[in-house]
Order: sequence, then C-alpha cells, then structure tokens
Amino acid sequence: MRSWQSISVATLMGVSAIALSACEEQTVDTAIFDSLQQCINEPGMLREDCEKSQAEARSQHTAVAPKYTSVQDCQADFGAGRCEQAPYRSSTGGSIFMPLMMGYMMGSMLNGRRMGGSQPLYRSASDPKSYRTADNRSAGAKTGRTQVARSAASRPSVKTSTIRRGGFGSSGRRFGSAAT
Repeated sequence: MRSWQSISVATLMGVSAIALSACEEQTVDTAIFDSLQQCINEPGMLREDCEKSQAEARSQHTAVAPKYTSVQDCQADFGAGRCEQAPYRSSTGGSIFMPLMMGYMMGSMLNGRRMGGSQPLYRSASDPKSYRTADNRSAGAKTGRTQVARSAASRPSVKTSTIRRGGFGSSGRRFGSAAT
C-alpha cells in the first residue's frame, strides 16, 4: 500500500509541475533602454538600430499613451512631474494629459537582430523602478538585453478615450474624446 501511495504522490507532483508550467506566459528576448545613449553603449547594438527604435517608440507615444482629463489624475498614476500635455485637445476643447515616455522597448530580439516594432515605456507612481507598457503590462526593471512576457512585447493599443483618476492599472472610468 505504501508503494502505491508514494507512486501516486510522485505522479501527482509531476503532473502539477507540468500544469503550472503550462500556465506561465512565454517570454521573448528584447532590449529596454532609458535613452538613446544607453542603447548605443550596449555591446552589439548598432547606432542606426538604436536611433530607429527610439524614433519609432517616440512616434507611437502620443497615440498609445494613457490619456487623462487633468494633470492631477495623470500624476496620481505616474508621479509628480511625470506628465505632459498632449499635442491636441479633446472634442470639447479641453486639455488632455499623458505620462512622459521614460524609456523604450525594442522589438523582439532574435539572434541579435531586431524583429517587430518598438514601443514607449512608462513608470507608474506605485512602482517607479519598473517599466510598464502603454497597456499597463509589466516589462520589468532591467535595462539592456532582457526577456519580457510575450504580451508585454505585443504592439500597444491606440488610446482614443481619457481616463479618470486611478485608471492606469485599475478600473478607472473612461470618457470619450476626439483624441487622435
């Protein structure tokens, strides 16, 4: 009877480990940088690739960054001095605010070559050491070549509505705007 119980327990533990590993999200190789210079200084990175990636992330920033109706709401989620006015207004003529771009993630890296697009990264007030994507997915705190969850490396969604206080990473209320 004991040998049957030990086999059952061992089998159950093995099956549990397999089931848990199947639930983990796959990771992809990528690179995260605070600045263009940090990218250029990374061994194996070409200046041209760094410049293209940063420019691509900057060009997406206005479209994909979370949008807020007040600077106070934005700063509540991202911290004092970490928000800027968007270069357009709402349909009612009001200002729109968004977090500052605090870094960027290069597209997935495969054998040292960049695959896919780059995207802007942000830092929330509640976790200022880690990077977050525009869709509030964690990209971790490490810069340089690193791995992130596949969902964090996916292209961020375009934000066409504003968020009221607590919207980044929580269940904030959204309000439509003519943000384009």
